[in-house]
Amino acid sequence: MKLAASLDIAQHRLYQQRLTANPFEKPAEVVDWLVAVQSQDYFGAKWALGLRMLGAHDADIDRAFNEGTILRTHVMRPTWHFVTPADIRWLLALTAPRVHAVNATMYRKLELDNASFKRSRAALTKALQSGQQLTREELRSALEKAGIAAESGQRLAYIVMQAELDGLICSGPRRGKQFTYALLEERVPSVAPLQRDEALAELTQRYFTSRGPATVQDFAKWSGLTGNDAKRGLEIVKTQLQHEVIDGKDYWFSPHASSATFVSPTAYLLSVYDEYITGYKDRSMIGEAELIAKLFTMGNALNYIIVLDGDIVGTWKRTLTKHEVTIESNVFTPLTKAQKRAVATAAQRYGAFLKLPVVLV
Repeated sequence: MKLAASLDIAQHRLYQQRLTANPFEKPAEVVDWLVAVQSQDYFGAKWALGLRMLGAHDADIDRAFNEGTILRTHVMRPTWHFVTPADIRWLLALTAPRVHAVNATMYRKLELDNASFKRSRAALTKALQSGQQLTREELRSALEKAGIAAESGQRLAYIVMQAELDGLICSGPRRGKQFTYALLEERVPSVAPLQRDEALAELTQRYFTSRGPATVQDFAKWSGLTGNDAKRGLEIVKTQLQHEVIDGKDYWFSPHASSATFVSPTAYLLSVYDEYITGYKDRSMIGEAELIAKLFTMGNALNYIIVLDGDIVGTWKRTLTKHEVTIESNVFTPLTKAQKRAVATAAQRYGAFLKLPVVLV
């Protein structure tokens, strides 16, 4: 298979990310395919999974999360991701040292050293042992009871993140609308560890399979690994990947990537921080440079993207009530009637995910 144009790259990414093909029935299958799904916005991340499933509903994702078939923890970069129980340990072992290095300045600013982390880990272990699942505020109380200052929201956040990165704690089931934490050893069955090069090869192979065509720079940005580690990972697995040079850039992708015909026009209302946007350093394949720059200046608008046939064409936002969801679209250029119908179809799909009728503005 030969890739001839940027549109081909965008369309093949849509397919490999399973946006144009939705074979998955369970949330854990989506997360397993993508390895990690950015999820600091839990509600948007649920829709990221729903977009890649057949007939998914919002409650299906909540159920999987509460049952622990998908987990949410800090990994790869200093932010939350959905991961599977089978992957969480080797992902943390591979990427946490790099995140700690990124966080080092904040650790010093907040006066968090090895001694304070040791004390906090002991306090958290005591509070969560024997199957206890506690909210962040309950963890704060446990830390302060142990004499560890946690009144600062930022200090508490880095204490908890450090415990996640060290594989001490991970997400527990939600308690109403609140998130809880649990001991990872009690929440996740033990699995055989991977050697570092094995883990690096696993992450590299699955990234380019699920997100290719992509460059090694895209992989380094997404994974949070150093450029040298990203190159090493690619060197280990490159014989299992296909390679193409386009406009002087090296793209790697699965040799089994689809060459199927894509239906046009097809629109997608992408979720907050969807992997189709955040999974790459270079976004030029899905929008002009001026458009990408404009989106960044719009702040959170960057995260609610309308994609049409692989290209960014606008933004959207939702307003929820008990009885309906209003979806307001903001397109950057006029759409044809067929393209407007495609956007309306994408909006109806989101309504079906929430089990709510849609009002499209």
